[in-house]
This record gives sequence, C-alpha cells and structure tokens, in this order.
Amino acid sequence: MKQPYAGLWPRLLAFAVDYLLIAAYLVVLVAIGALLPRLAPGVARALFGSPLTGELSGFISITLPVSLYFALSESSARQATWGKRKLRLRVERLDGARVSTGRSLARTALKFVPWELAHACIWQITFAAGQPSPLISAGFALVWVLVGANLVSLLVSRKHQTLYDWLSDTVVVGPV
Repeated sequence: MKQPYAGLWPRLLAFAVDYLLIAAYLVVLVAIGALLPRLAPGVARALFGSPLTGELSGFISITLPVSLYFALSESSARQATWGKRKLRLRVERLDGARVSTGRSLARTALKFVPWELAHACIWQITFAAGQPSPLISAGFALVWVLVGANLVSLLVSRKHQTLYDWLSDTVVVGPV
C-alpha cells in the first residue's frame, strides 16, 4: 500500500523536532563564539572580521553541518532525519526508491538557499555603514519569495511537493 504524501503540518512538526537537535548544536556554537574573542581575539577577528569571512565561517560552522545532517539522514536506509522518523515520514524518489546521496545533497542545497541568502544579507547589514544597500533589501525580498513559493507549492501540489522536492524529483511520504 502506497503511503500518502506528507503535507504542511507533519513536515513542519518534523522540522520542529529536528530543530531541537539543531538548537542544541547552536547553543554550543554560541558558547564557543562568546568565549572566542576573550581567549583568541585574533582568531575571532580572522573568522568574523569581515562580511566575507563571517559568511564563510557561518557557512562552515552552521549551514554545512546542518545541511549534511539533513542530506545524509534522508539518503540513509531510514530515509529520514530524526524528526521525520519520530513522525514516521520519509523522503523518497517519485518512483518510491531511496534517494541517492547526490540527489539528497542537491535537494538539501536547494532547500537551504533562502536560509543561506538571509545569512549573507545579515552579514552585509552587520558591516554596512549607514543605510544598507538596496541589493540587501532585494536579497531579503528574494528570501521571502522563495520561502513563499516553497510553501505555496507544498500546499497546492497534489503530491505536496515543495519547489526543492519538485526540482529533485522527490516526495515526503507519511504514515497511512
């Protein structure tokens, strides 16, 4: 029996459960970030002293590990993150097969484009002298357009696919 496609609420709840793990990881990073300027001010300046190094440091310490958590969990034999497993959801290809690691990495990269774009804009604002550039406002507008497009596609698609699901030929299925 084919499982139904998971809609907004099961997926949102699964992400909330996953976010418990992510939040715990972020608490550790914040603690390190609070201590770093005191213990190694030169290292802190090198890592976070400009928009480029700040964005790169943030990507390596936050976005990359979180993205790998999603991509590797969803391409594993369980086909799900911890949150999806708790809600008995899984990610699969349209034909029902397990998602390859490459496809899962691509799906996750597409999923986190708005998140990373928002981070890049925030770093630019942090270092902006005076009024932020209109380009930053356009970046934030694009973030909301992408988030909105993913939400609308999830709600109106017969298979409850987000844009990143559609582009990677994947679906999220739930319990019967």
